Order: sequence, then C-alpha cells, then structure tokens
Amino acid sequence: MFPCYNDSGTIINLIRDISFELDKYLKNYEVIVVDDHSTDNSRELLLKEKESNNRLVLVFHEKNKGYGQTILDGMNAAKFDYFFYTDGDGQYSVKDIGGLIEKIEKETVLVNGYKITRNDPLYRIIIGRLYNLFMKFFFGIKLKDIDCDFRIIKKSVFSNERFYSKSGTICVEMVKRIEMKTRNIKESPVHHFERQFGTSQFFNLRRLFFVFFHVIKLWYILILRRK
Repeated sequence: MFPCYNDSGTIINLIRDISFELDKYLKNYEVIVVDDHSTDNSRELLLKEKESNNRLVLVFHEKNKGYGQTILDGMNAAKFDYFFYTDGDGQYSVKDIGGLIEKIEKETVLVNGYKITRNDPLYRIIIGRLYNLFMKFFFGIKLKDIDCDFRIIKKSVFSNERFYSKSGTICVEMVKRIEMKTRNIKESPVHHFERQFGTSQFFNLRRLFFVFFHVIKLWYILILRRK
C-alpha cells in the first residue's frame, strides 16, 4: 500500500516496481494506493494506470485527511492477512520487500525495515535521530528505526483496535500497540534514497508543532492512562 500526496513523479513507477517484486513471491496480492486529495495530477495518472492493472486498488480522499488516516484507510481496504506499506515518494527501494517477506513465519506479526543509511539533508537526519531517541525513551519502543515507514503487519493484531493518530504519529501508535501485545517482531535492512520529487509533509515547523502535541496525547493514551 502506498499513501499518495502529490507524488505524481514517483507513484506509477512504484506500483509497477512492487508488482514486479511481488510476482516473485506471491500468486495473489493487491496494490493499494490511497490518494490524500493530491493537488497535482496524481489522481489522473492513477486512474489511467488502473485501466491496465487489475491488481490496483484505488482509494480517493475528497479532502486532505492526513498521513495517519491515509494509512488506516489503506489497511481497512486491504483484503489479505498481511498488509505492507511504504511512502509514495520513492525514498525507499521496493526491491527490499523480498527481505521482509522472507522473514515472515507463522507467528510473525511485524517485520519492520531499518535504514542502512539515511540519505537526507543533515537537518532531517538530526531531527530523525532525535525523534527516534524521544520515541524510544518515552514509549519504550524497541525497534531500531521507528522512523522507517517500510513494514509488513499481520492485520489481525489490530482486531478491535481504535486508533488516535491522524498524523505521522500513526507509526509510533501502531508499533507500540504491537509491542504491547507480542514479541513476534522481526527487522530487516532497507535502502533509503534522496528525495527526487516534491517536498516532505512531515518536516516543517507547523507540522512538527502538531506532531509534538499529538505525541503528548498519544503518550497519555498508551502509557500514562494504562498505568
């Protein structure tokens, strides 16, 4: 599954590339794209691609709902037991999905990627490291790289769960909810590339303020209230 927001420069190639990779491992699968009300020509490109790709499932938001809701809507649309997602901006190599698939065993609930090297501007690398340290300290998360949005999840782990996050904190919430339930988690190295198109929707001051607010509330819901 790919969340898409103004990713017209990358999204079609990602759909085709991941289909090529999944054909090596699976007979039945679907590729879901949830477009979060893009303002470029992403929707037109996706509809055109759908005409020749019967595995492609499209979900269109009629207003911008945020990264968290986009991921949840993609997961809700998925019909198979395992759900994979990564970003639609092309910074992760979908060729690495094979490494995740090969780690799945009967009891595996989560296979999470971790970046071999982060290819971003220095300020994003610093913020990313601080974000990881912050989440590990306050939420007790054990993953190497919580900021790596390249993961396969067994959907049944979220049966009857209600999620709070509508922003990028959805990653923290999902992983923490999984870690509270099971230790059947594995990790796999993945490649990370410089962004070639568009701009990050996460790393700007306005969004960072709201992320900080959501993190505090999420900490209250998942940690303090449970105690």
